Amino acid sequence: MSANPYPLGLRLAGRRVVVVGGGAVATRRVPALLDADAEVLLVAPEVTPALQAHVDAGRLHWRPRRFVPEDLDGAWLVQVAVDDPHAAAAVSAVAAERRIFCVRADDRAAATAWTPAVTRHGPVTVAVLGGGDPRRAMGVRDAVRELLTAQAVAGVDPVPAGVGLPTPVGAGGAVTPPAGPVGRVALVGAGPGDPELITVKGWRLLTEAEVVVADRLVPGLLLDELRPDVELVDAAKIPYGPSRTQEEINRILVDRALAGKVVVRLKGGDPYVFGRGGEELLACAAAGVPVTVVPGVTSAIAVPAAAGVPVTHRAVAHEFTVVSGHVAPDSPASLVRWEALAGLRGTLVVLMGLKNLAAITATLTRHGRDAATPVAVVQEGTTGAQRSLRSTLGAVAADVAGAGLRPPAIVVIGEVVDALTG
Repeated sequence: MSANPYPLGLRLAGRRVVVVGGGAVATRRVPALLDADAEVLLVAPEVTPALQAHVDAGRLHWRPRRFVPEDLDGAWLVQVAVDDPHAAAAVSAVAAERRIFCVRADDRAAATAWTPAVTRHGPVTVAVLGGGDPRRAMGVRDAVRELLTAQAVAGVDPVPAGVGLPTPVGAGGAVTPPAGPVGRVALVGAGPGDPELITVKGWRLLTEAEVVVADRLVPGLLLDELRPDVELVDAAKIPYGPSRTQEEINRILVDRALAGKVVVRLKGGDPYVFGRGGEELLACAAAGVPVTVVPGVTSAIAVPAAAGVPVTHRAVAHEFTVVSGHVAPDSPASLVRWEALAGLRGTLVVLMGLKNLAAITATLTRHGRDAATPVAVVQEGTTGAQRSLRSTLGAVAADVAGAGLRPPAIVVIGEVVDALTG
């Protein structure tokens, strides 16, 4: 611990990285490995819903059992994300025998590599090591990020050589953590997928958070930048699969806030656009917990834009309607008047509608919408995994099935689909 670590940028594209453990720590670390295009092997008897979503999407391999030495065959790096010191020591011992660098979440002193505090700004990645003190590293990282943000606002990019950085130090040279309110909840929209699309206010509240309750669609790299002492609650809701009940999420928000914690409820997109943020606000208000709402960039507009589709366009569409498609049109539980939507001339944006796409398109055409109407479907918009498909209202359900598109995906129906390409 007395020797200074040697800083190094690992080029992990196509190289195997083994992550042992499937809990909150792994949930935070895996997105950065995927962003580096590493071949990630996850070894754990159980995984969080967020990690399960990566497995289902084919972004990583999962071996649902306890670690065995053969798991390190071909590995370049090991991340041990378990809180059992005996299990962690066994993994790091095998790694040491094979001369594979090993990061340990449970014991930094026993690790052969450390995960730095990281901030990313376009092509610039800044990694800070604090001499074994994570809070110091986070404080310096946050100061660097603020500088990079200020540079971007001023139109300066990349950061020029020789720029001095602010040094947020307190007594004895220790970095002072960001000060923030206590005993309150912030409902923060994280944006549609690109971690840089979170608002400045949303990011600032994340740096102040003591507890973060995160959904499945939250950009994973935002979780990678949390302080190590932050409690991360995985409230991921995989569509039509296992989930925490909304009541349980509400209880967690209220309990942590009443315990004096700064709580951020981090939600994909905007908290109020099919995000159930209103229910969470009401639960907090009933318990006397103050709430701050931070709007987010909604996927209903941002994802079509990222795929080259404006939801409105002069002389093409003067209106757009956003609906949820998670309930089938013929279900008694549906609150959408699909027959009325079929008669509109503007743009129709359908969220969470892939499962019911065939029923939705059939209903719209049956009530008068032209089967030749252009349609775009965008999967995982604004992320590196974005995929787009263009079709027509009459053919899109079959085309989506043939292409193997999967949630999360946005469906855009209307002439605007061809507005910038026609």
